Amino acid sequence: MRKRMIDELHTTMRGLHAAGAIDKQTLRDFELRALPPPSYTAEAIRALRERLHVSQGVFAAYLNASVSTVQKWENGEKKPSGAALRLLSLIDRKGLEVLA
Repeated sequence: MRKRMIDELHTTMRGLHAAGAIDKQTLRDFELRALPPPSYTAEAIRALRERLHVSQGVFAAYLNASVSTVQKWENGEKKPSGAALRLLSLIDRKGLEVLA
């Protein structure tokens, strides 16, 4: 239920942005505060990469991370945070083509 409400709110905010009622920065601020990205386990990161049919190197390039960082995420040695976590969430929802 909560996810559905957040999704509806996000859709409304994007609509307001498209209509010119709010600017891009306001939309970004909303997304940063109201839509925190989910956390990703090592298994979820590997499953996402494999679902997209890309190597660790290609995945790392899209995330602006090193291959060793992706390897550490997938091995559970490190957890993504900040921009990488947001990019993972975006890629998970929209696919790699959203970053191309």
